[in-house]
Amino acid sequence: MLIIPAVDIKNGKCVRLYQGRMDTETVFSDDPSAMAEKWVKEGAEIVHVVDLDGAVEKRPRNLDSIKKIIYRINARVQVGGGIRNEKTVKMFFEMGVERVVVGTEAIQNPKFVKDACKAFPGRIVVGIDARDGMVAIEGWTETTQIKALDLAKQFEDCGVAAVNFTDIHRDGMKTGPNINETRRLAEAISIPVVASGGVSTIKDIQNLMALEAVGVVGIITGRALYSGSLNLKEAIEVARTS
Repeated sequence: MLIIPAVDIKNGKCVRLYQGRMDTETVFSDDPSAMAEKWVKEGAEIVHVVDLDGAVEKRPRNLDSIKKIIYRINARVQVGGGIRNEKTVKMFFEMGVERVVVGTEAIQNPKFVKDACKAFPGRIVVGIDARDGMVAIEGWTETTQIKALDLAKQFEDCGVAAVNFTDIHRDGMKTGPNINETRRLAEAISIPVVASGGVSTIKDIQNLMALEAVGVVGIITGRALYSGSLNLKEAIEVARTS
């Protein structure tokens, strides 16, 4: 089970939001690359980078910050936010990104996702962010009438590396992950699932590790690391030895 620290970037700074609301930011660092380096030094094998401005503005907006992270750390980087076409996907791979996370376009243009999977097998992640079970898009500013489970099933057998599943109501709230919905999704699809949203304690890590048998392969955590309620070294050790 991979423990994956999140570095969310807004206006070139490392921030965390509450439930994805852009007006609720807490700035943790003026240097996102320094935060990424900190997590790698504590044992992270992969860092989850989100261009929050890009997610809303529909194109990458924090490329300089992302480049600095790639050049600074000796670990894999996956990037999401504002990835709407193959040109952007190719750009990130040429920069050295390991995987890209596609969210909104998975709803609006599933063919793009499937084509990208063919062009870059094993390197495309579908980000499914749900509010009360329904998929949210456009940087979480719009909630659709499409169920998260139905969307995930569309991408079976097309080479998606993983599905990042986030319960928006729990994101940044440190209320614990949505175990039931995560289990339901993982059991219903053959694609590996990465859980996100609400992870804040070692107990949360242990609870999600019980889902490894049904296909949950990783856990993304953000605010808990920055606030100190979760120690990354300890979480990684628990994930390795349990």
